[in-house]
Order: sequence, then C-alpha cells, then structure tokens
Amino acid sequence: MGVVDVKRVNKRAEKAGETRRRIIDAARDLFIERGYGATPLQDVADRAGVAVQTIYFVFGNKRTLLKELVDVTIAGDDEPIATTEWPWFREVVAAETADAQLRAHVRGTRAVLERVAPLVRMVDTAATTDADVAALWPEGERPGYEVHDAAAKALVTKPGIAPGVTAERVADILFALLSGEMFLLLVDVRGWSPEEWERWTLDTLRAQLCA
Repeated sequence: MGVVDVKRVNKRAEKAGETRRRIIDAARDLFIERGYGATPLQDVADRAGVAVQTIYFVFGNKRTLLKELVDVTIAGDDEPIATTEWPWFREVVAAETADAQLRAHVRGTRAVLERVAPLVRMVDTAATTDADVAALWPEGERPGYEVHDAAAKALVTKPGIAPGVTAERVADILFALLSGEMFLLLVDVRGWSPEEWERWTLDTLRAQLCA
C-alpha cells in the first residue's frame, strides 16, 4: 500500500471517529434534555448533522447507541476500554494499604460521577418503560458495579482492612455510597459541592471498612 493510500485510510478513520463522537454527543444532550423514549433517532441525526441511516450503520439501533453513550461517558474516552485498563483504576488496585486504596477509589469515582451522574436518572427512567433498555444492565450488573466488585476483591487483601469483612459486603457498600444516585442526592438535591461529597464519602468508607 502506498503512502497516499495510507493517508487516505487514516483520514477516513479519523472522519469516522469524528462522526461517531458527534452522534454520541448529540444523543447525550437530547437524551438528558428530553428523555430517551421521547427522543427519536432522527432528532439525534439532525443535531449531529448526519443522516439517520448513518446512526443505524454505526450503532445498529437506538438501544446500542445508549449503551455506547453510557460506556464512553463512564470511561471518559471516545473508545470504551475495560475497567481494569483505566489508569486511575490501576492506581486504585495497586495501592499498598486499605486507606490508600479507598482514597484513590473515591477520588477516581468522583471524576467518573461528575461525568455520569446526569445520565443516571435518564437511564433509570428509560429502563422502567423499555424492557430492552432494562436488559442492557441486568439486576446486579448496573453500570459501574464491576468497578466496585473488582476493587473490593483487591481491598480485602490490603493491610488496614477491617477484620472479617468480605469482598461481597465491601462491593455492596462501595456500590451504594459511590453510586450516581447518592451523588445526585447530595450534590444536585442537597447542594453539596463535589469536594464535600468526596470528603464525606471517604470518611464514611473509612469508618465502615478500615480497622
């Protein structure tokens, strides 16, 4: 393949990536503004400046677009990657003590929640009215749970963990206190700053999980 051909392929891939980002950004804005069920794909296409057929070509259907939107927003990257590959999460599991791991976990989760929290209510509402959307995240497999489950399994092996606590119980506590719902309740409803949420959450987790 010649140099010209390589440049053409790269430019085509770059253009496809930009189109995908525009569609996801348009879907995020409209789904939050109007709700998932009330937003036809044609409106997403119009906002993104593409043909609706392009959305079907790139994502297949509206439900898959929603899943991609959530995955990309959680990852904070155009291309969703496995949880264990997130740089901040590698720092979490590599921490030497339970206290250090909790500090890194709360700090990293705050950054994720500031991106994801606006989607939480929209996804929950969509799941109650659309069985196909609910099936994207079966019970016990809500977006983000796998992060806390993996962290819990690492945490119980660290010096400073409370005696007798199990990885399953740790995962449940992390999932509850670091949930988008809790973040929205305290930050959006009660007016806490994200910094106040981070301090309170870390103090509460230390009290529950550290010796």
